[in-house]
Parts: sequence; C-alpha cells; structure tokens
Amino acid sequence: MKPSLRIYRSLPPPDRRAPCALTIGNFDGVHRGHQAMLARVCEVARERGLMPAVMTFEPHPREYFATLNQRPELAPTRISGLRDKLAALARYGISQVVVERFNARLAEMSANAFIENLLVQGLQAKWLLVGEDFRFGHKRSGDIDLLREAGMRHGFEVQTLADVTDRQGHRISSSEVRTSLAVGDLDRARHLLGHPFHISGHVIHGQKLGRTLGFPTMNLRVAERCAARSGIYVVQVYGLADHPLPAVASLGVRPTVEDRGRVLLESHLLNDTINAYGKLVRVEFLQKLRDEEKFPDLPSLTAAIAEDARNARAYFAVHGL
Repeated sequence: MKPSLRIYRSLPPPDRRAPCALTIGNFDGVHRGHQAMLARVCEVARERGLMPAVMTFEPHPREYFATLNQRPELAPTRISGLRDKLAALARYGISQVVVERFNARLAEMSANAFIENLLVQGLQAKWLLVGEDFRFGHKRSGDIDLLREAGMRHGFEVQTLADVTDRQGHRISSSEVRTSLAVGDLDRARHLLGHPFHISGHVIHGQKLGRTLGFPTMNLRVAERCAARSGIYVVQVYGLADHPLPAVASLGVRPTVEDRGRVLLESHLLNDTINAYGKLVRVEFLQKLRDEEKFPDLPSLTAAIAEDARNARAYFAVHGL
C-alpha cells in the first residue's frame, strides 16, 4: 500500500481537509468498472490541482439493512476485505480514502445533510464522479439532479460515468464478479477484475494438523461471507520471497476435522518450507481443482490432499509461474 494514502475512519479533522476530486461507492473488488472511475478522478485531480479521494462504507449498506431486517441471506458476499480494497485504491492513484461507518446515523441522514455535512464541509469536494444510478440519503431520496442543484449552490461539479462493459457488451459489476467466484469461474473473475482474484492477510497459527499429515499449511482468516466458492485451488503466494511461490490451497470450513464453521484459507507450499507466522501474504487463485468434501477419516483426507498437490504441480508444469 502506498505510504502516501491517507485513511480516515470518519471525516478528516479540519486541519487535514483539502479540496478534492471525489468518487463514492463500495468498490468491492475494485474491478475494471471501478478502475475506470478511479482513472477519471485522478485525471481531473491532476488537471485541477485537487486531491483524488474516495468515500466508501463499512459495512456494505446492503449488509447493514440485511442485518437490521434480520434477513442475513440478503447481505452481499465480499470479494475483498478492507485491506485489499484500500491497497487497490492506492494502487490506482487515490490519495485519500474516507471509510464511513454505515450505521443508523448514516442510514437516516437526509440527502441534503449528506451533501452539506459530508461532501461540502467534511470533504471539501470540488468535483464529484458517481454512477448514473447513484442514490443516497434516507430511503435513497437523493439523486443526480439533487446533487447537481447542490453543486451549483456550493461550488462543486457533478459528473456521471456510464456502466463499463466488456467486449461482449456485458456490464462489469461487483455482482458479476461475485457470481463468477460463486461458481468457481476464475477466468471470468480475472477478466472482470483485470487481475487474478486474491486474498491477503497475516499468517496465523492453526491446529497444525496439516503438518502431522505431511502437508504443512499457512492459514489466513477470511472475511465473513467470502465471495469465492469453498474448495481446493491452485494458487501462488506473494510476500515470502522475491517471486511468487507455487502452492495448493483449501478455502472453506474443513468439514473433515472441524465443525465450528469458521472459514479459513490454508495454503500448502509445493516446493518450500518457510516459517511464515505473522507475515503478510497475498494468495492469488489460479485454477479451481474441486469442491470441498467431507472425508470419512484422516487417511482418506491425506490421500485427497496428495492428489490435489499432484494436480497443482501438473498445472504449474504446463503454465509455469
């Protein structure tokens, strides 16, 4: 992540506020549609001497309302955790990110208060880019027309960006990425994202079961409602050497050995033994091998892991790193 990225968990303090070119959204996955928006923000910021900035939300507003209405099944799955989202926003040139907590205060804020308190006073927005269907404020009462009217009063310009589509004319969206990951279509997800799907995090201690089976793993906690389908994947791991390391990984709840339902990403390095505890790594998903299974006993599990490792080696033999 760029050290120049300023991250605020609410509005910046008054002495850190600067006129900005702003875009607003959830930016889950920071896919190619998002990237087009960020490129436009950065372009205008350079032209006008403004700070390129993003306002995003935690949790996702749909997640907040799903919890509020006791309908957890309506909460969207997550393509990326907050760390990966922030790293991507920095990589595409954003200098300031405001992560607004989406709670009752924000959900009940009127559209005019949203404009005046957040955009004008809190962020000093001078230029704003949003999608053509952008809605905001209590009960989604604010729209583009209201933004433009307020912009004329408060001195900020509003532009919209049409949906970005792929070569087949399909809209590139977070929902499309989620659908691709849910069915294990990593090629489609890569096409929509512009890069391989990945999960990053600090390596944590596990039960050490893999070590006793002859397949030691590096364990990462995974964000709740991870969009990727549980299963076994060919992956490559960044952060442990000056080049990516080939590995095979299990994403899921480990049904053979655990019944608590906690999702983990466990990666077994094919050619290396490294003490990785506490290190920040990025695991890139290259190919799905199979779905997660519950085996009758540990010998059956061990045999399946050995076969997965052989299949992963075969993948790298063909595709290289």
